[in-house]
Amino acid sequence: MAAQSGKDMLLKLDETGGGSFVTVAGLRTRSLALNAAAVDVTDAESAGRWRELLAGGGIRRAAVSGSGIFKDQASDEAIRSAFFGGAIRNWQLILPDFGTVAGPFQITALEYSADHAGEVTFDIALESAGEVTFTAG
Repeated sequence: MAAQSGKDMLLKLDETGGGSFVTVAGLRTRSLALNAAAVDVTDAESAGRWRELLAGGGIRRAAVSGSGIFKDQASDEAIRSAFFGGAIRNWQLILPDFGTVAGPFQITALEYSADHAGEVTFDIALESAGEVTFTAG
């Protein structure tokens, strides 16, 4: 796979639940972390007392974070109202030439900041709140 432009990685929100996703922010940095908790099933009869794990066990989760500027006033309102309402919404993270990660997420952190001579920026963190899927691009 060839190198890819980071600006092409997009975060989209389904504001209404109708399946229509819109890009909500001009993110300058973004990341996706996929994690799975291991379930240790080691016992006294484990070979050489090496740890054994339960295949398919544990909890899986996805975390998305980013920072940037809001695309417009409407996207700021959509994210802000989802945060203050504690809403779980469907989101998509588009990974160029790789695929789309999609599922229900909740905004767990929203931070605004500004420099005296610059624009207002924000940082956002999302945590998965249900099944997350991957569709190859």
